[in-house]
Amino acid sequence: MEPKESYWITAWKKGTGVLFGREGKIFLLFAGIFLFAYYLPLGNAKVQEAILEAFKMLQAYARNHTLTCVVPALFIAGAIITFLSQAAVLRYLGPTANKFLAYGVASVSGSILAVCSCSVLPMFAGIYNMGAGLGPASAFLYSGPGINILAIFLTARVLGLELGIGRTVGAVGFAFIVGLLMAFFFRKEEKVKVAAAMHLPPVEAPRRPLWQTTIYFFSLVFFLIFAAWVTPRDVTIHLQDGQ
Repeated sequence: MEPKESYWITAWKKGTGVLFGREGKIFLLFAGIFLFAYYLPLGNAKVQEAILEAFKMLQAYARNHTLTCVVPALFIAGAIITFLSQAAVLRYLGPTANKFLAYGVASVSGSILAVCSCSVLPMFAGIYNMGAGLGPASAFLYSGPGINILAIFLTARVLGLELGIGRTVGAVGFAFIVGLLMAFFFRKEEKVKVAAAMHLPPVEAPRRPLWQTTIYFFSLVFFLIFAAWVTPRDVTIHLQDGQ
């Protein structure tokens, strides 16, 4: 006969199960928000200034970044999913593609885009959902913000040619490393993805002419590049001497 579990151990297991379950996590979240709002020292001038500056940063991000970077990036990701051939993605970036070719293409594809670390996320999701392997997609995600043509020329112009070259080589090299590590860590999931790709139906020929898709895609890219040149107005720089 197996020994009976103690009442306190059973109660502890049930209590932790309820507390750390879905309902318990929601309760802890709302309790934390309540306690934060209850004890927040709004009478402190530094706290007031910090909250005001946080909302100013949010407003600046919405005005100068969201409409000019994030929204075009979402449209580009939609164009990738809608118009890009799945067969081409699987051929060059798929889990069964040649490793050197896949990681090479993925690590330099971001050079024609002027994207930051948040704008590249929708594009990463687009090519990954189209069938790209996690390794090549992660290589594109890592190198995209660092290898775009504007960032490279700006780095070389301001900081010197050596740093510009170093940035390019470093972004591509580390993209290979990051992609290979991600593919290794999630190799079981990648095997499932490869098996699923083998049973995909044949890809239909695109009904839209290639030149229309090309014009649409590059129009979004050019908008993303030139919109990034927008600078906020009414900026005043105060030096230490008061000038």
